[in-house]
Amino acid sequence: MSDPLDVEPIQLRARLHRGAWEVWRSALGLLYPPTCIACQAATGEPHTLCAACWSGMRFIERPYCERLGTPFSVDLGQPVLSPAAIADPPVFQRARAVAEYDGTASLLVHRLKYNDRLELAQALGGMMTRAGAELLADADVIVPVPLHRWRLWWRRFNQAMALAKAVSAESGIPCDPFLLARVKHTQRQVGLTKAQRQENLQGAFRVSVEAKARLQGKRVLLVDDVLTTGATANAASRALLRGGAASVDVLAFARVVKEL
Repeated sequence: MSDPLDVEPIQLRARLHRGAWEVWRSALGLLYPPTCIACQAATGEPHTLCAACWSGMRFIERPYCERLGTPFSVDLGQPVLSPAAIADPPVFQRARAVAEYDGTASLLVHRLKYNDRLELAQALGGMMTRAGAELLADADVIVPVPLHRWRLWWRRFNQAMALAKAVSAESGIPCDPFLLARVKHTQRQVGLTKAQRQENLQGAFRVSVEAKARLQGKRVLLVDDVLTTGATANAASRALLRGGAASVDVLAFARVVKEL
């Protein structure tokens, strides 16, 4: 048992450390006041949205389709599936997203993806962790949607991997970015119809022989920045299930609600 006299210096050092940290944070706040991650307006806390940009986010909350995560305009009083999920069930089990892909949400995705704003991944990942809490509760491993090596070389980073690592750090669920590989250099999905997207992604993903041992029986949470028609999520989920995954759920920061 520790002597009380030995504990007091430890507690004193801890209080001094906390005090020094608070002073350092205050000094940084004076030099670099926190700003909105979307519009750069002043905010009370770092890595957050100002009130105006927050109001520009169309958050997706229940009621929504329990399978696709698309919002309903009216509350039917019980968990239900949308006509789209019944007519054309996805390969994955469930999909969830923070917000609809417009306004502030689309701006944030664009800045992360094309403006090298990697610091946004922390804020967006925190929102995704809250929106996907029920999926994370069932997940064994987090897997980002991979980029083909040529696109990764051109873009320099994978935004899905940045978000997956942020969600992993926030939730404590391990992230394994090497369980799934993109083996086909597909054309860009922008502007393609749902059928064209499906054809474009045929055979695009694969689980390597080495990765199959780590994937066997795992409940996977697949992470991406935007969920559009679901073609990419379906193709990636199909490859993961063929590789030995027990199930696949999908978590994105934003999703397109209107069918393209």
